[in-house]
Amino acid sequence: MEELWRVSTRLPAQQPGNKMKGIGQGVVPLLAFSYLSRICASSLAALLAIMLPAALAAQTPSEYRINAGDELEVFVWGEERLQRPVRVLPDGTFAFPLAGTIHAAGKTGPEIAGAISERIKGNYRNIVPDVTVAVRDTAGARFYVVGKVRTPGGYAIGRTVNVVQALSLAGGTAEFADVDNAVILRQTPTGQSVERVRLSEVLKGSRSLANGPQANALPVLGSGDVLVIP
Repeated sequence: MEELWRVSTRLPAQQPGNKMKGIGQGVVPLLAFSYLSRICASSLAALLAIMLPAALAAQTPSEYRINAGDELEVFVWGEERLQRPVRVLPDGTFAFPLAGTIHAAGKTGPEIAGAISERIKGNYRNIVPDVTVAVRDTAGARFYVVGKVRTPGGYAIGRTVNVVQALSLAGGTAEFADVDNAVILRQTPTGQSVERVRLSEVLKGSRSLANGPQANALPVLGSGDVLVIP
């Protein structure tokens, strides 16, 4: 993985007898540094552009966990009166006929469908009702990227993303961003937590950026999380 991040600093060999004229010795390192900076910037932009679609494609819709504010479509097959959209309330629940209050936040669509089926099966004789839950709107799944990024703001997305993917959505870092002191702000049952993220280490490739056994090394952002780039 580290090979992807290496940029050669070797300059073309000077041919015998081909001397540079009119250029001071101090100018050559400056030109080399400028050239290498452009290569690094373009390489990072290209990497961020391809990482997000690849990572999201590797996940399936059933992995998405419901958040407060999401809109769902519930189908009880063969029962038109029980086919309807529902909105998950701020407390993470919604009410459904014959099933009562369903706790939805943090669960997947199939898990919610199973809970509804279990609640209403007493109204059917010798059959288990076939229930499907589809996500119509992921309004509740929103995280935020603020500070020195090119496009700060809130992002609604149906899946959890890691910090580098979030940075890609925000257009990358702006000039003078302090990537060594980025933080993730999270609301927990006991209050707000702060997790420091050294993005310089991540972007240099010292932590896994690919899907695999070490992919979880990258911090992920959930609904309501805030990534701050000072």
